[in-house]
Amino acid sequence: MKKQLNTTLIYVLSIFGLLCCCFGGFGFLLSGPAYLIAHNKIKNATEHPDNYEGNINALNTAKTIALIVLIINLLYLTYAIYLFFSGGYDDGFETWNELIQEIQNNQ
Repeated sequence: MKKQLNTTLIYVLSIFGLLCCCFGGFGFLLSGPAYLIAHNKIKNATEHPDNYEGNINALNTAKTIALIVLIINLLYLTYAIYLFFSGGYDDGFETWNELIQEIQNNQ
């Protein structure tokens, strides 16, 4: 019995990883495994092509998307770590509090 080269799980993990990018870049926890799953499936399918059926080009596309989302998340995580240690969040919170005070004073 041949195994299917199904890309659904890889796409779902990649999309949720992209959505989690907004949370300090922690989407790498989802996009990293998506990339590894795609990489391992491609490796197994090229080593034993008789055991798999499906489109390997679709799997390559899913792997590329997972890699792009992983890179975006790692860049954003690096930026968030930089902001945290450089005190950039304090300035942002002060500006946010000033804006809220202005809104409340204008009401």
